[in-house]
Amino acid sequence: MLDAIRRWLTPRGRTPQALEPHLAATALLVEAALADGVYAEAEEAAIRKILQGAFGLTPDAAAAMLTEAEDLAEAAADHFRFTHAVKFGLPHDERLALVEHLWTVALSDGEKCAIEDAFIRKVAALLAVTDRERAEAKARAKAAQSGR
Repeated sequence: MLDAIRRWLTPRGRTPQALEPHLAATALLVEAALADGVYAEAEEAAIRKILQGAFGLTPDAAAAMLTEAEDLAEAAADHFRFTHAVKFGLPHDERLALVEHLWTVALSDGEKCAIEDAFIRKVAALLAVTDRERAEAKARAKAAQSGR
């Protein structure tokens, strides 16, 4: 029955594509930036810096990944596809680092936002990151921001 529903929902000749975990993580970073309805330049710059530092991408590769992730985030109906790819594609320590990066992006525009906080809380749970780990990740992101 479930297979019949999947076939019905999938366009003919196409199968659902597995999403590369780092691209999915980048889409979540974009979603965090968009959560408050404003995609600030500071948030975009923070994502580029994360892609180059944490993912080891060149500036050109980071720009290409960000563009693709922005397109995915804009077309997404929910976060499940992204969180699923990250949860099952990356080890726990990388998922924890991603939560810290989500906080870095959310804090980069200098404005506190309950919507961004709720988004990160929800995503962290879907990534099997505990509340305590999420809080510690937020504290590290805040400390790094104030240390600039």
